Amino acid sequence: MESFQREHIATVMQVAADGTHAPVAQTHDEIIRSSWHRCVHEHRLDPTRMQEAVILPPDRLREHQDQLEAFLHIARHGLETLYQQVAGMGYVVLLTDARGVTVDFIGDLQVEPSLRKAGLYLGADWSEQHAGTCGVGTCISTGEALTVHLGDHFDATHIPLTCTTAPVFDAAGRLNAVLDISALSSPQPKASQHLALQLVKVYANHIENAAFLHRFSQEWILRLSAAPQFLDVNPEYLLAIDANGRVIGHNRRAQRLLETDARTPLLGRAFDRIFDASFNDLGRFVHTRPSDQRAVLLAGGRQLVFMTATPPPTRVAPARSLAERQIPAPLAALSGGDPVLDRQIERAARLLNSPVSLLITGETGSGKEFFAKAVHAASERRQRPFVAVNCAAIPETLIESELFGHLPGSFSGAGPKGKRGLIQEADGGTLFLDEIGDMPRSLQARLLRVLAEREVLPIGATRPVAVNIRVIAATHADLEALVREGRFRDDLYYRLNGAHLPLPPLRERRDLGWMIDRLLQHDLPRGHSAPQLGAEARAWLLAHRWPGNLRELRNVLDYARSVAGPGPIELSDLPDGLRAAAPRGHKAAEPAAGSREAALLLEQLRAAHWNVSSAARSLGVSRMTLYRRMKRWGIASPNQLDDPLLH
Repeated sequence: MESFQREHIATVMQVAADGTHAPVAQTHDEIIRSSWHRCVHEHRLDPTRMQEAVILPPDRLREHQDQLEAFLHIARHGLETLYQQVAGMGYVVLLTDARGVTVDFIGDLQVEPSLRKAGLYLGADWSEQHAGTCGVGTCISTGEALTVHLGDHFDATHIPLTCTTAPVFDAAGRLNAVLDISALSSPQPKASQHLALQLVKVYANHIENAAFLHRFSQEWILRLSAAPQFLDVNPEYLLAIDANGRVIGHNRRAQRLLETDARTPLLGRAFDRIFDASFNDLGRFVHTRPSDQRAVLLAGGRQLVFMTATPPPTRVAPARSLAERQIPAPLAALSGGDPVLDRQIERAARLLNSPVSLLITGETGSGKEFFAKAVHAASERRQRPFVAVNCAAIPETLIESELFGHLPGSFSGAGPKGKRGLIQEADGGTLFLDEIGDMPRSLQARLLRVLAEREVLPIGATRPVAVNIRVIAATHADLEALVREGRFRDDLYYRLNGAHLPLPPLRERRDLGWMIDRLLQHDLPRGHSAPQLGAEARAWLLAHRWPGNLRELRNVLDYARSVAGPGPIELSDLPDGLRAAAPRGHKAAEPAAGSREAALLLEQLRAAHWNVSSAARSLGVSRMTLYRRMKRWGIASPNQLDDPLLH
């Protein structure tokens, strides 16, 4: 233990023993002294026990991130913009949840080991009860923006750090997150962090307001400012009003302005009790009038403010199909009504032009690249390249030059003209990283740098090249398991996993019949109609397990079309290997009689997820009648089998 650490521990112990006004602690402000006192007497922390930061394992971190998924998508742009302002000064940017767990992070990967050790890293727990006095924990305890600088920290381990934080509140006035910029070291004095404090407060307010406007996009929004000049540019106060004229949401600044008495909360308060105006007069505050003509007095005539009132958009009745939900055509074309896939399509549609990276997972052949191409085709980047990189197919010795490019003669075997890498080829468009789990760990740090800084350094170059790319990654592997095994970087995993879109395997999709018909029509010559599919063949296709998913189905149908010729596709036209495999839901070979009734019965059972009672109700027959029909056609529920793949 260093002498300065021993002196710090002695100071903390004296404050804890003598109270927050101990003479030795007068160099620290009241907020810090009160926090030290809390740490000892409320949190029961021992100032003599120095401990390194606690980093949560990936599964526990994911639990914290999942609870803030939509908010994190909104906040990410604010974090990246803030980091651009402070990156050259040695800061990292952290976003924690209301419990102090770091759920997003941007920092210089060159000093990653030092950042991780200090806790300035993803997954770090900075709650006051665990870490003692610190920027995040003390911000959570006080609800105020502040700087915890060097010796302000409770734990002597953290003395070198400077941490500046600001709270982010939700629309009900509850703490939602904490925005933090921290550095591993800093010059004295604490006043050197004043500009950092103002900057983090500004961006915390931007994130809070963006989340507010997203949440209340379907309601009346009132934007208020003390001066008309900035009313339509950067309003200070935000209110959401329902159709009855009552407050249903507010930002923190509006709460501080208007909630003068905690006994009369702002939420639920009527418009007429806040302003010296009637709710029926909102029309005179719309954006079409000059801002200086939109003045209104607060109730009681205590202050003049300027207001912009934005009405809710015209409400559209809920719709059922993807097309009716206004899902872009490239995405809507992926599904024939499978509810699990439809949910992922709707999520993707909301994130089409978002900067967050997408991680598509699913079994081999389940359509991950088709999904990624549809996202690209539906986005504003559709006129720019879609560049697919199969990380498992490129030899490890070539993947670096393929991805990042190289200058002429930069390594043995490099061409005389150099080469643009695939990342640069995707500039302005989408970079699709297929089978990302197979990327060599040695290259994962370089890819992470590209994603974090949006620039690429070709082999042999000394200056990076800026790139504007949307990254979509895909894998059939369990990336979290690879992270636990040390084979995949956790920071790269969290960067890629801005939004996780798992695709269902073909055997679980309710629209299998639709998919079969669609693929039968695929790549037909002009003027040719799709071949008919016999009842026995259809029943067999519907009952197959499809371990190869869409890729296997396409190959089977291409083969069957070629064998069948101009006539309908019959069971005998299917590949021998398919007919030799025991179908899902069948105990023996093919259905006993193989009629259209068998095919329809299979479709109904699959749609009901093999719930026999539900299928019987849909068909208008008794459960016993349905069991007899299943027995007649040799159909058995997969729930009766031991193989877990059939469930």
